[in-house]
Amino acid sequence: MTMLELAATAHQLVGSGKGLLAMDESNGTCDKRFAAVGAPQTEEPRRAYRELIATTPRLSESISGAILYDETIRQGKKDGTRFVQVLTDAGIIPGIKVDTGAKPLAGHPGEAITEGLDGLRARLRDYFQIGARFAKWRAVIAIGDGLPSRGCVGANAHALARYAALCQEAGLVPIVEPEVLMAGEHTLERCQDVTEATLHGVFNELYAQGVILEGIILKPNMVLPGLNCPHRQTVAEVAAATVRSLLRVVPAAVAGIAFLSGGQASELASARLNAMNLIARSEGAQLPWPLAFSFARAIQQPALEIWRGQERQVEAAQQALAHRAICNKAALQGEYSAAMERT
Repeated sequence: MTMLELAATAHQLVGSGKGLLAMDESNGTCDKRFAAVGAPQTEEPRRAYRELIATTPRLSESISGAILYDETIRQGKKDGTRFVQVLTDAGIIPGIKVDTGAKPLAGHPGEAITEGLDGLRARLRDYFQIGARFAKWRAVIAIGDGLPSRGCVGANAHALARYAALCQEAGLVPIVEPEVLMAGEHTLERCQDVTEATLHGVFNELYAQGVILEGIILKPNMVLPGLNCPHRQTVAEVAAATVRSLLRVVPAAVAGIAFLSGGQASELASARLNAMNLIARSEGAQLPWPLAFSFARAIQQPALEIWRGQERQVEAAQQALAHRAICNKAALQGEYSAAMERT
C-alpha cells in the first residue's frame, strides 16, 4: 500500500463525518466488564457480544472503522462468517490493537511502558492478510507527584514512533494513542501542560522515525481535570482547553484526531466532543484536521448493561449501541444535545 493509499484510508476513517468504535478490549478487561454486569466470562459469550456489535443494523452510518483484539479478529458469527468480513461488507474498516499492554517502567516507580515491539513486523503482516487496514497502540502517561518523568514520556514516544513506522511499512494506518490518564487530583491546567509536553515528544519521535503524518491518526485524551480534583470545569472550558492544546502541538499534516473517551460517562463524552466541533465550526477557527471519536465504553456500556449475556436482549442492546453511535456522529457536526438522550 502506497503512502497515498494510507492517507486515503486515514481520511475514510476520520474525515468522513463518522468515528471509530473501539472493541479491542483484552480478554481480561472484557471479562471484568462482563463480571460487573453478571455475564459469563468465557470465550463464547465474548464472541456472542462481539457478534451483537458487528451486526448492529445501520452501524456504518455512524461508524467508519472498528478496532478489534487478536481474539476478535479471528472470531466470527455463529454461522462461521468472520467478523472482518461482516464489518467490511457493512462498509466498516477493520482495525487491530497490536500492543501487548503497559508494564512497569524500570527505574521509574509509578510509571509504565507499553510493550509489543518484538515480533511486531511479522504480526502486522499477518493482520494485513486477515483483513485489517489500520492498527492501534496505546501508551499511558500518569500525572502525580513528580510524574510524568522525561524518561517515561520519552520511552513511550519512541515506542509509539517505532510502531507507527512498522505499520506504514506493512500498509496499515497507525493510530497513535498517547493517553494522559484521568486518575489523580491534578487540575485541568496541569493536564494541559502534560498533554502538550507528551504530544511534543511523540511528534518529535515520529519525525525522527520517518513516519508520514498524512497517514496517521492521533488518538489523544481530552484535556480534563483529574477525577479527584475538587474543581470541575464546564463542558465549554474543557473543549476550549483541548482545542487550544492541539493547535499548539499537532502538525497540520496529521490526517485527523479521534479522541479516546478514557472512562468518561457516555453523555458527557458526547457533549465535550460536540463543544469542540462547535469551536471548529465557529467563525475564524479553521482547524487543520477533523475532530472525530474513537470510543469504547462511551459507546458500548449502555448496550452491555442491557445485554448482560442474555440472547433475548440482543435487539435492545443493539438499539442502545446504535443510539450512542448516532449521538456521537451528531457531535461531529456540533448537532448533539441532551434532548437526543430522551428520544
